[in-house]
Amino acid sequence: MQLLERAMTIAKALASETTENSLSISELATKVDLPLSTLHRILKAMIQQGMIEQDEQTKQYRLGTIWMEFGLQVYDSMDYISKIRPELERLAREVEESVYLSKPAGTDTIIIERIDSAANPIRIYDQLGIRIPMHIGAANKAILASMSASQASEIISQLIPNDNIAEFYTQLEQVKEQGFAISHGERTAGTSSVAVAVLNGFGEVVGAVSIGYVNFNVTAEHTQFLTERLLETGKRVSMKLGYRAR
Repeated sequence: MQLLERAMTIAKALASETTENSLSISELATKVDLPLSTLHRILKAMIQQGMIEQDEQTKQYRLGTIWMEFGLQVYDSMDYISKIRPELERLAREVEESVYLSKPAGTDTIIIERIDSAANPIRIYDQLGIRIPMHIGAANKAILASMSASQASEIISQLIPNDNIAEFYTQLEQVKEQGFAISHGERTAGTSSVAVAVLNGFGEVVGAVSIGYVNFNVTAEHTQFLTERLLETGKRVSMKLGYRAR
């Protein structure tokens, strides 16, 4: 079990390198806080399993392609993606902004789809696969607001200090009332996002569709336009997944 935990820690350290995507063994040792001898043995085993690769010239380590293979297999198994993606593409064309699909994963959400608008050269770049704590951002609040009270409470209690929980619940109540969530600069200064939850045929929240945009000089009218298009898309997506409003 300890070996598995250490291997995953190494993989996460390499995954966090968004520029070069590779590290030397000494850099890795610092990041994962392991002795060089121990780290070398684990790296050797991970190379044998295809989990990581080592550049023959630089001797630096990077993630292996097996992660992409597994990810694509999981992605392909999500049959609802094929139902949702055309709606995301249409929304991106309509609003000329980047559109995202987020999926709950424990106390986080994972961005599993991003559609960028070809008509807009200014983009907010959030990586596919990135994890975001559930209490941050419009998409996550839209998801929390649509969960059962017990499920939401369990997540919130792990993320929000006790002194701030009442205020956070007030925010979620507002999201429920208006049918969408909106956030400004929670993760990146100068950006905003608006989001709606996506429900399946059992009325369970399975994710959220969101629009991310640069909020410099954005008018209230444009925000309303984005929200209206998003609400329409959210309804169509949920209906495609079998949801019927009661």
